[in-house]
Amino acid sequence: MTYGKEHIRSAEVMILITGATGFIGRAFVKAAMEAGLSMRCLVPPQRLKAIAWDKDAPNAPELVIGSLLDEEACFKAVTGVHTIVHLENAFWWGGRADLARVEIAGTRLLTNLARSARVGRIILLSHLGATPASAYLLHQTKGVQEEIVRTCGLAYTIVRSGVVFGEEDAFINHMVLMLAVNPLFFLMPGEGEVVLHPLYIHDLVKVLMLALESLDVVDRTLEIGGMEYTSLVDLLFTLMRITKMRRVIIPVPPYVMRLLVRLYGLFLPRTLMTAQWLDLLATNHAAKLSSVYEYFGFQPQRLEDTLWTYLPKQRRLRRLLRATLRRRPRRL
Repeated sequence: MTYGKEHIRSAEVMILITGATGFIGRAFVKAAMEAGLSMRCLVPPQRLKAIAWDKDAPNAPELVIGSLLDEEACFKAVTGVHTIVHLENAFWWGGRADLARVEIAGTRLLTNLARSARVGRIILLSHLGATPASAYLLHQTKGVQEEIVRTCGLAYTIVRSGVVFGEEDAFINHMVLMLAVNPLFFLMPGEGEVVLHPLYIHDLVKVLMLALESLDVVDRTLEIGGMEYTSLVDLLFTLMRITKMRRVIIPVPPYVMRLLVRLYGLFLPRTLMTAQWLDLLATNHAAKLSSVYEYFGFQPQRLEDTLWTYLPKQRRLRRLLRATLRRRPRRL
């Protein structure tokens, strides 16, 4: 089987999406529905209420109820599938055990069953800096997950992205909420010199859609990011300028921030800043500025231009309550 556009868009070709109810998954499902792709989504029963599309729409994806660790549901999901778009993760909310279950055990079971079902290819969304040798749990776990995919016997495409932002992201939006909750100062991990390479959610979805159709990205690991690099401190100044929330930035040693995160976690169901959040800010992570254009032929949107379209309109109090008082997702 080939991966040409005419084959991917054929009604006979089925695409399986994991993590379809997450931030990136919801955007990808919407784009795939608009493109008329045949889809199937593996959705844990506790996340059925988080489905963001019209289940009665004629082009709505087929649902298989179950988690990545449910072997029967997982095998049902991969049967008859041409390509898997693997987005399920415990990226923002999970602890060490959650990352081990979802990223590692879940991916290992998914790829084993996919190989048995003769799936054509798996597209994995990873993160810049992923390596099993990393000193930081998030990047270490993502690196192990990538190795599982590379050695599973399936054709693959691994997309290592910079931090993804959009109206519902848990990174830039949480920075804004932390500015809103404290009218005086912002506690910044480290000196703010860490280089980030943010990518807008719709540009990432476009990359994933084009990856479905491209033979050139099969059996490759792609590193992508947005139109520009930014340091953490520059990003904070940009957010303060857009939201008109001026705060004094106080650098705090990263180990102190990690201790504070643990203390907050004792009192709140969720914290705006998590251990994974701090892992992203531990070291520089950037791809070539021209990476998206070289791989897929389009230029991503600029960070500040995009932030102006939605940040000033946000209702922050409601977002703050939802982000801190809502219970953590139940384990898969």
